[in-house]
This record gives sequence, structure tokens and C-alpha cells, in this order.
Amino acid sequence: MIDPGFFRRVLGNFPTGVAVITGLDAGGAPVGLAVGSFASASLDPPLVAFFPDRSSSSWPRIAATGRFCVNILGFDQEAVCRTFAVRGGDKFAELSWRSAPSGAPVLDGVVAWIDCDLEAVHPAGDHDLVLGRVRTLDVGRSVLPLVFFQGGYGRFSPLSLAAWEGDLAVQLRTADLARPQLEDLAARFAAECVASAAVGDEMVLVANASAGSSGELAPRVGQRIPFLPPLGTAFVAWAGPLARRAWLDRAGKDSPPGTVAALEETLAQVRAAGYSVGRGRDWHGALNTVLAKADPTDPADPGHDAIRRLIRSLPPGYESPAVASPEGQVPRRHADELRTLSAPVFGRDGTAVLVLTLIGVHRPLDGGGDDPVAALRAAAATVTTALGGAQPT
Repeated sequence: MIDPGFFRRVLGNFPTGVAVITGLDAGGAPVGLAVGSFASASLDPPLVAFFPDRSSSSWPRIAATGRFCVNILGFDQEAVCRTFAVRGGDKFAELSWRSAPSGAPVLDGVVAWIDCDLEAVHPAGDHDLVLGRVRTLDVGRSVLPLVFFQGGYGRFSPLSLAAWEGDLAVQLRTADLARPQLEDLAARFAAECVASAAVGDEMVLVANASAGSSGELAPRVGQRIPFLPPLGTAFVAWAGPLARRAWLDRAGKDSPPGTVAALEETLAQVRAAGYSVGRGRDWHGALNTVLAKADPTDPADPGHDAIRRLIRSLPPGYESPAVASPEGQVPRRHADELRTLSAPVFGRDGTAVLVLTLIGVHRPLDGGGDDPVAALRAAAATVTTALGGAQPT
């Protein structure tokens, strides 16, 4: 006989998505349960499947009505999953939702939802195999899904972003090589200077140096922000086509027409110039305020959604080092709006393993004297050389 605990440990090596099955009971009250066994079953006819526990008290109430909705949870909805994983209580008391065509709840913030008619139920040991015929479906937020793996929750990272995946310790060791350059730049320009790494769907601050007088963002090691367009162009401009496409896709299907083309143009301008910029006193002030309040350890903190909204509010050319003028493309020169300058550090494989950023550069870029762009690019090139790396052609 196979030990149940050993069975779970072995099967736990296969990651599964996490979903909440919702419906209305005979009295019209919302009902829901969490499952880690949802799957597509058939394209023609369109069928989906999941396996509820036969001891569930929620599923029979949904099944009696013959309709249900599958809610695919986002990576930051672990708290929602835990709410529906327990027995009893009003699981919808503190959740926002709207009705699918069947009347079943569509939870706010889900990655996707699938509204179904109950097609069939087949006994499967201590679970049932439920087949649902899809009535209608749609995507929700453009974020990564929540997954269950080896007894814990996590998130999926697309293979096309493998250049930015893996061991953060590698980036931290690389940041140690960059530290003297960060300290020199911070002192020369009375600014903050930070090194960031792109890891999965986030940009992580891995090292910093401060002159203590910039009056700008007070960065802290470990701070994370979403790796979403139009931010992160210094990582993406030299990346391969799959990684660029994955980043562009994060702009979302609801982006205004022309957004992707404008982002591609911005990447070309960053690649040609060798650096990117960030501008806008008000926007940076708003970001600082949200970052100061958000809890980076709590995926359900509403501050994370606020940060994403702020990023998506930026124009696609936000990080471009060039602006349109009657004469063509000219450098951005307005010191009152300039906030950041960023340049990539390349590894042996030509990947941008770090980005060095000056924060709080209060001078025109063509004002003579010590040129912050030239100094930043030289610093990034020095670290690239120390790594045995090279900028891709």
C-alpha cells in the first residue's frame, strides 16, 4: 500500500495552478472552494475539468444548480486561496466580485475566469472528476498565476525571461564588483546610485550608495518593483527577441493602439544611445509615497496594485533618451524634469545582468563640466570588463 504522505510528496513535484470554483446555491448565496486540479479537457466541445474532494461541503451546493465559474488566481492572491481552502464561514465577506453570465461570482483581480454548465460528474476515489461545458470566458489582469509546488505557493516565470531568472546570489556577487563605481558616482554627482537586477517579473535593488544630499528616493537594498513596460528598458534593449517579446506582452491587451510600436522605438533609442532616462518630479514623488507604505513581504498588500497602476500610467517613451523636435531626435536636456539615468552591465553571454542608475541628477546633460551620462556609461563598462562581459552588437 502506498503511504498517503509519500504520495503527496512525490506528486507535489508537479506544479499545479490554483483556482477557486464559485457558484450560487439554491438560495442564491455565493459559494466557493479552492482547487489545485483544474485543467482543460477538450477543445471540441469546449470542456474543462477539476477534482473536488468528496468530503467538500461547498461543491454539492454548487453542483445542485448545474452551473459554476472557475477563477484562475494571480500570484498575489494567496490570501484569497487560503480563504476558500478552509471549511465554513462567509468566504465572500471581505471579497469584491461581480456576476458571470451564469450568476456565479467572478472574483476581482483574477488572471482569468471560465463560466461553465455542469456536464458530468464521475467518481474518482476520494474525489470526483467534474467536467464543465464552457459557456463564456475571458482574461482578467495581465499578471502571473499562483501555483502550488512541493507543499507551498509560488509563482510561474516564463521561459522566455530565462536570461533574468535564477540565482539572485549571482547578481549580488556582481553588485559587489560594482560597489566602488556606485560610491564614486554618488560622490561625484551628489546623487543616489543604485544597482538593480531583473529577476523574473520584478526589478530588485541589490546595492546602493548615497551622497546624502539628493533629496530623492531613499532606496533600500531588497526593494522590488514590477518589471513592466515602460520601465526596465536598459535590461530589455539588448535582449534577445523572446525576452523582448515577453516584456512587450506585459503592456497588456488593454493598452492604447500603437503602444507596442512606441515601446519598440524606445528600445531602439535606448540601444542607440547606450542609456535610458527617467523623468517627472510628480510621478517619482507618487512612486516614493506608495513604496514607503507598501509591505514587500505581503503579496496581498494593495500597494502592489497601486505601483502597477503608476507604472502603466507612464507613456511608452518615458525612458527614451531622445524626444521629438522639428530637427529630429535630440537629447533630453531639462534638468528640472530629469530624475534618473540608467546604463546596463553585461555578462559573458551578453545579457544585461545589472543596471546602474543615478537617482537625483540635477543638471542639464549638455551643461558642460562633468558629464553624468559619460561617467555612468564608463562605470557600467568598467564593471562589464571586470565580469569578462561584452555589450552585444
